[in-house]
Amino acid sequence: MFEYVSKAQEVLSEVNKAILGKKDEICEIMTAFLANGHVLLEDIPGVGKTTLAGAFAAAMGLDCKRVQFTPDVMPSDLTGFSIYRRDEEKFVFQEGSVFTNLLLADEINRTSPKTQSALLEVMEERKVSVEGTTRDVPDPFIVIATQNPSGASGTQMLPEAQIDRFMITLSLGYPDFESELEIARSVGTGSRIDTVKPVLDAGTFSAMQKDIHNVFIKDEVYTYILKLVDATRNHPHIERGASPRATIALVKCAKAYAWLAGRQFVIPSDVMTQLPFVLSHRIILSAAAKMGNIRKTDIISSIAQTVEMPYMGAKK
Repeated sequence: MFEYVSKAQEVLSEVNKAILGKKDEICEIMTAFLANGHVLLEDIPGVGKTTLAGAFAAAMGLDCKRVQFTPDVMPSDLTGFSIYRRDEEKFVFQEGSVFTNLLLADEINRTSPKTQSALLEVMEERKVSVEGTTRDVPDPFIVIATQNPSGASGTQMLPEAQIDRFMITLSLGYPDFESELEIARSVGTGSRIDTVKPVLDAGTFSAMQKDIHNVFIKDEVYTYILKLVDATRNHPHIERGASPRATIALVKCAKAYAWLAGRQFVIPSDVMTQLPFVLSHRIILSAAAKMGNIRKTDIISSIAQTVEMPYMGAKK
């Protein structure tokens, strides 16, 4: 385990070479990857999302593809299609963009609902069915999708049932002053991704993902997780609370976060750290909360303070 953890920490160090001033966000994305989940970034253009995906792919030795989602992108562009080759006198399948290890789905809310659904189905099933034949996508298969802010020109927001399939959501946001100053100074010196060295390969990363399942969770922590999720279903400012998929995601992320910290067991603070990333896109605010400009982060914070954290010390 600890050999794997040290390798994962090396990945974080390499990615931090390319993306400055975002250590916490990079750690959280790595946590989701280890938990075999997909990431949704809700951000404005130009904050380094493409560089982020490229840096992770380079550090982990993964094949990476990027799709710029526009209204004319078709489901077959993602899943693939068959073409007739006259020289071979047969139809030959041409793989789509999802046949990769790490897919950057850029501005996913600019494309049609049909294309969005095609991607999200592959994310869930990790299989592609085209013309009656089912094909597995490569292992590992992880997606970083970006979504333009709500109300941006030419966007079609993801339906609630589809956005729920992302394990976490977060925002990179603007870099801090010192980091952006360093970015400005490095203009013209080449791509920062070129400085990233591979420290893993696809097989090793898949083994890491499997190792996460060995992290132990006490029954008290399982109960704590369920109480947190259940609190979203009974909150006066929440119209629709988190689904059971949120419970599963919170368990997986807590395990991955503990593993990344070098522990073989989950503590309540691991759950607390993952709570906003796992729940924020899975709760729907009530009309009163929206009119009162109450933020999801404030509600999640109040839930975390209300639900009693279990004591993990030795029993007397």
